[in-house]
Amino acid sequence: MVAEMGSKVKPGQALQPVVYYLLRPVRLFQAYDRSNLRQDLAAGGTVAVLLLPQAIAFTLIAELPPEMGLYAAVIGAIVAALWGSSNQNHTGPANAISLLVLSALTPIAVPGSPEFIVAAGMMAVMVGVLQLVMGFARLGVLVNFVSHSVIVGFTGGAGLLIAFKQLRPLLGTTFPDNNVVETVQGALRTLPETHLPTAAVGLGVIVLLVVLKIVRRKVPGALIAMLVASLAVVVFRLDERGVAVIGELPRSLPPVADLPLFNLNFIAQLSTGALAVGAIGLVETMAIARSLATQTGQRLDSNQEFVGQGLFNVAAGFLSGYPGAGSFSRSAVNFNAGARTPLASVFSGLFVLVAMFVLGPLAAYLPRAALAGVLIIVAFNMIHREEIARIWRGARGDAIIMLVTFLGTLFLAIEFAVLLGILLSFALYIMRTSTPRVQAVMPDDDFRHFLHQPDKPCCPQLGVIDVLGDLYFGAVNHVEEAIHQHLTRYPDQRFLLIRMHNVNHCDFSGIHMLESVVRLYRDRGGDVFLVRVSPPVKKLMHSTSFDTFLGQDHFLSEDRAIDYLFHRVLDPSICIYECPVRAFKECQNLPKHFYPQAVAILRPARVKENHAEDIPPQELRRLLLAGERPVTVIDVREPREFKRGHIPQAQLKPLPSLLSENMEFAEDCLVVFVCRTGRRSRLAAHLLHEKGCCKHVAILQGGMLAWETAGLLAAVE
Repeated sequence: MVAEMGSKVKPGQALQPVVYYLLRPVRLFQAYDRSNLRQDLAAGGTVAVLLLPQAIAFTLIAELPPEMGLYAAVIGAIVAALWGSSNQNHTGPANAISLLVLSALTPIAVPGSPEFIVAAGMMAVMVGVLQLVMGFARLGVLVNFVSHSVIVGFTGGAGLLIAFKQLRPLLGTTFPDNNVVETVQGALRTLPETHLPTAAVGLGVIVLLVVLKIVRRKVPGALIAMLVASLAVVVFRLDERGVAVIGELPRSLPPVADLPLFNLNFIAQLSTGALAVGAIGLVETMAIARSLATQTGQRLDSNQEFVGQGLFNVAAGFLSGYPGAGSFSRSAVNFNAGARTPLASVFSGLFVLVAMFVLGPLAAYLPRAALAGVLIIVAFNMIHREEIARIWRGARGDAIIMLVTFLGTLFLAIEFAVLLGILLSFALYIMRTSTPRVQAVMPDDDFRHFLHQPDKPCCPQLGVIDVLGDLYFGAVNHVEEAIHQHLTRYPDQRFLLIRMHNVNHCDFSGIHMLESVVRLYRDRGGDVFLVRVSPPVKKLMHSTSFDTFLGQDHFLSEDRAIDYLFHRVLDPSICIYECPVRAFKECQNLPKHFYPQAVAILRPARVKENHAEDIPPQELRRLLLAGERPVTVIDVREPREFKRGHIPQAQLKPLPSLLSENMEFAEDCLVVFVCRTGRRSRLAAHLLHEKGCCKHVAILQGGMLAWETAGLLAAVE
């Protein structure tokens, strides 16, 4: 509804979209069906079991205090659900986003330091503001221009990075892990120094998760593994043997963070990272929402989803959380658990809030190695091997974007890799839309459809071209160049029929290009015709007076276009005497008397050598009426053409019979040949002059078309 508002917004209407999006919870509760309450509660409880350990684990990826992840989990589950669009999408801490936050903040502050924590909160606010602005400005459509390959490449690379970064807590050793190479080298170098109890806990968790997944996929494996690991710490007193634990979590509502909102230098430092986090968060969230909507049939509002994500991140920043986004795993669990409305996500957040107060002290026994084991399993699940293989086998452009983003995530600054992938997506889109296919088409064997058949002989007079894309400023040069190349390949095609059913948009540059093409063909004695012009494009053509320039009769019906051109525009003499091809349905019953020499005779250089004079229609009329000298008019057209209209004094001698007969004329007789346009007349005059049948040969200039245009057809008759 809001997306369809007009572009001219009155002063009192400027805030209407903002108010509409902000009132989403009101509409949600007003329309809520209480029969969904039981399903939503059950789904919320199921997701909470997964959300609690994930919130802690994902926060450790960002090297932030675990409570920040719990705060973000509660806020995301509630705020993003109430102000979002999807019924099943679940928002909060996300693995790839957490890694992106760490990468963006590490150059600014030391991970885990107070400055680092403040920077994470400030980045969340900046990300939220960016997303809110995009939502209120109704820019949700922009997310469609980011290739799916960016997400696949980024999540795959992020999965490997997350797994590598968990080697230190998994093995209980210390080494630099600023990049992949350094991490692998450090792990191998310090392998003999592995803390065995720590490694036993971490590897045991990995084995337990794999077994649980094989035995029963739907059990909350992460929660069970953490509980087992905590129990092992308590029973065997592993914390006293050097196994690092998380420590007791605070039991309180999210406190308000003190953020440097007006520190412009600090904001500038965070801006690039915030842009990358905001963009990837929106793309990832919308990808999840769309995949769920295809199964539920829900109609999504991407702008509303942007507002929901923005409000969540702003609230998370001010309430001691950090940036997040939609979660693939939790959203899938929410959907499979039977969530009917966004309230299922709200309930999951409330359940986690209660669990923080009840289970907070138990985190004192949760080993860090156990979380490392959980994250390694999560990380490898992030690598969508089947999707990577499909993209690699598919379009080359998508494969390149995926590979560049994947390698950039591994070896470059992650936020730069993300933005590079997004820029490549835009570049690929621009390349594809600026080079639409422009292809010559011909009727199929049944004359029902036009197809691109480059090996099939084409009509020597008429070219038919499909333009498969929009005629906007970025594409017009490519389209015009393709038409020029077609004309170079088929120089005798003086007429062009452009099929525009795939042209959904045209701007003023497109109009200029079409005008240039029309002038090109008209300068060569031909013309251009259009079929299936969409209403928006036709409206632009009318407002720019292009329809007047082209001529209203040049906009043809697709069903009748070839028939119209064949009978009223094309030269039948070329069809009969110079063309051996039966390209169109209308050609099938046409008599063919192919003379290969006709093409050579009628070339411009040979025409100049022709000894026949051109007589204008008015001059021929005067000679016929005056009787000053003997004049014989011979009409070389076909009988069906002759019956439609002819000069009364003319003798019908179709060109084939004329060339087969030996005709003789008086020495002082002027023989005037007549046809439709003058082409057949010129051929007949040339051939008879070479035979020596007559000395004084002329042709009617412009043929019967010129005679009729001059109004002489009725005058003589």
